[in-house]
Amino acid sequence: MAIILAAVTLANLYKIVLFIVVLSVLIVLHEYGHFILARLNKVRVLEFAVGMGPLIYGWRSKRSGTLYSLRAFPIGGYCAMHGEDNKTSEADQQREYRQTVIVNGREYDRDNFQAKNAWRRLAIVLAGPVANFVLTLIILFVAAVAFGVQTKNVQPRVGILMNGMPAQRAGLKVGDRIVSVNGIRITNGDQLVNVIHRSLNKPLNIIYARDESQTSVTVKPAPCPQDRKEGCIGFNPVPAYERASFGTALRDTGDQFVGIAEQTLGSLALLVSHPAKYGSQVSGVVGIGQAAMTIQDFGWAPYLGFAALISFALGIFNLLPLPALDGGRAAFIVGELVRGKPVDPEKEAWVHITGFAVLIALMLVINFYNVVEIVQGKGPF
Repeated sequence: MAIILAAVTLANLYKIVLFIVVLSVLIVLHEYGHFILARLNKVRVLEFAVGMGPLIYGWRSKRSGTLYSLRAFPIGGYCAMHGEDNKTSEADQQREYRQTVIVNGREYDRDNFQAKNAWRRLAIVLAGPVANFVLTLIILFVAAVAFGVQTKNVQPRVGILMNGMPAQRAGLKVGDRIVSVNGIRITNGDQLVNVIHRSLNKPLNIIYARDESQTSVTVKPAPCPQDRKEGCIGFNPVPAYERASFGTALRDTGDQFVGIAEQTLGSLALLVSHPAKYGSQVSGVVGIGQAAMTIQDFGWAPYLGFAALISFALGIFNLLPLPALDGGRAAFIVGELVRGKPVDPEKEAWVHITGFAVLIALMLVINFYNVVEIVQGKGPF
């Protein structure tokens, strides 16, 4: 028993570590987008860090003076630019720089981020989210080339389970492969779906494979939620993939990118318009980690698709006009472009208070439902 528990713990530990690595890579590449545009616009980058916390190793470029560092906690990273103190707002830093220039002259501190015109600063700020969108396309294309594109068919493997349905009550788990039903060997997912749909309220003897062993269970399909005349046992089968040409992979990448964009923006719109109704359907870090652990059992193709979804979501989230996010910084720069000078301190304070309140509310709504689901035993933890 102890050996089994240890194996389960190690398996979950591997999934958690993999999720952290993937998330960190996405964040670091987001920061690298800022880094590239900063260097192109001759802004001095003080430090480009991989990870957070105490310094483990650092190397300083003799040419640019940038410290490239590896930090103790392998979660994310950052790009620290000269002129960005992360303590005051974009508008406040710009006002302070302009006052300093009046004293020291126009050529003062030209490699300072605040020394650049508003358009250049806006480009640098938006480069992080744009990097996430580009990375989404790259991940989708690599997955399509390496593992194939998703077909309309499915595999005879258990995907996401529905709570309280016959499959869950019978002990089936994500990743189980259905070997046979009522003695008939199952060769593909479509065959399995058809058999289950035709067997409403009829007992089915299902043999499934998990790891190196096979188990037999009896399951009686219940009425499907979408069609009460058909039988369902309560799981989504894992999609099937097939090899594709370069052109097909490219088209599939574009289609998936559009689909991810519609799904993400649609979810965000529903959350904003109906937070109480749709809050439970949107995932924070807790929910994303939970979903990642489940999807890893489906194989690399679905997992890379999930990573692409996270990358796009990171880009969109950072564009929100909220404090501490790229969108919040960009909002003040846009305000400066419209007015011809930094935003007034009084208006700036109201923006920060409102934005911070919205951010906290958003995080509480999202993560509250994620935590509730885990506590109630609906996740793999």
